[in-house]
Amino acid sequence: MSGVWTFNNGVVRLVSPGSDSLDGSDAMGARRKVLVHVATGEVVTSYASLESMLTSLGWERYYENPDLLQFHKRSSVHLISLPREFSRFRSMHMYDIVVKTRSVFEVRDM
Repeated sequence: MSGVWTFNNGVVRLVSPGSDSLDGSDAMGARRKVLVHVATGEVVTSYASLESMLTSLGWERYYENPDLLQFHKRSSVHLISLPREFSRFRSMHMYDIVVKTRSVFEVRDM
């Protein structure tokens, strides 16, 4: 019994490798998640737009790790770490941003 346990909408299930994706989409009806800036309703479509939104909120970019994009806010202990390529930006990264920037961003189904 291999796979990953996921928790989605109060339901825990085992996701087998190759059968379902880990971000909540499945073969029946693939749902794509998007990160939305609540104030403007703008969907984040690139790291450039995300970086401008985060810097306007006081987040600073770290350049120490070449494999990751990292942002830190001096007034908190939070660190946002994202994969270097935007194509690898997944819902788990989106939810990490939502948790660390309460009421600024939200994740929606597309």
